[in-house]
Amino acid sequence: MSWTRRVLAAGVLTAGALAATAGPASAHGSLFGPTSRVAACYAEGPEHPQSQVCKDLVAMSGTQPLYDWNEVNIADAAGRSQQIIPDGKLCSANRDKYKALDMARTDWPATTVTAGTNSFNFRVTAPHQGVMTLYITKTGYNPTQPLKWTDLDLASPVAQYATGRTATNGYYTFTGTLPNRTGRQLVYLVWQRTDSPEAFYGCSDVTFGGTATAALATAHSPGNPTEQQLTADAAKSTAAYHDHGAAAAAPADLAMAPASLATDSASSAALLGLVGLSLVSAGVSGVYLYRRTRTVAAAA
Repeated sequence: MSWTRRVLAAGVLTAGALAATAGPASAHGSLFGPTSRVAACYAEGPEHPQSQVCKDLVAMSGTQPLYDWNEVNIADAAGRSQQIIPDGKLCSANRDKYKALDMARTDWPATTVTAGTNSFNFRVTAPHQGVMTLYITKTGYNPTQPLKWTDLDLASPVAQYATGRTATNGYYTFTGTLPNRTGRQLVYLVWQRTDSPEAFYGCSDVTFGGTATAALATAHSPGNPTEQQLTADAAKSTAAYHDHGAAAAAPADLAMAPASLATDSASSAALLGLVGLSLVSAGVSGVYLYRRTRTVAAAA
């Protein structure tokens, strides 16, 4: 390869390398408060779950969905969750691997909650920019029936939280408002990345009660995975931490996404584009000057 071609190639490769390093890492995680179904069963131990519903989950789908507790996702959701996830498949995100999470039954471990302001904790293993939206089931929700989109109060989200590229101690912690409900309900989470089409999902069973009634006191409350458990089982996870389509355009129909998030992504992309073009231009200029110098020297 001639020197001039090497200069041009170096400029192009350097610009490409800068663009690649700016690509976002895939985001993963699950609600630990109120605890999601997959996190609750994983906390019991994939090999020896304690509750009957978690035993049935393992019998149906094996232990891998629990070791991959942080990957209930769709790589190319792009803000189309309601269009691509059919009724009855919301908790699994329509993924066969997690189909046991869709079991309609009343013995899922449930977190006791009360109406009003509540704190939510999302354990994140790869934080990234996006919008986390939590919904709750409507009055009259029947947990013995498959969860449908119409079961959720989509018009009044419990909480919306703009996630960033960092998470304090591995958690996104934010507040939301739970409406007045009674009995067993379900909190549904949609985490749509704004720098990629990828989205994550989760179902957390909750039980409402203002006082410690006998029924609530004996309810099966979920535990959360410990950090020691997460560390010990890390090698058993098959969750992939790649970009999942990050090079594609960010979802265009995420009206709830703060303008600043989209601006940051666009500005970063524009800056990288300018840097890349500058490098290529510098390479081309170097070739021109080199050739010009040789021509002048030959004429002399």
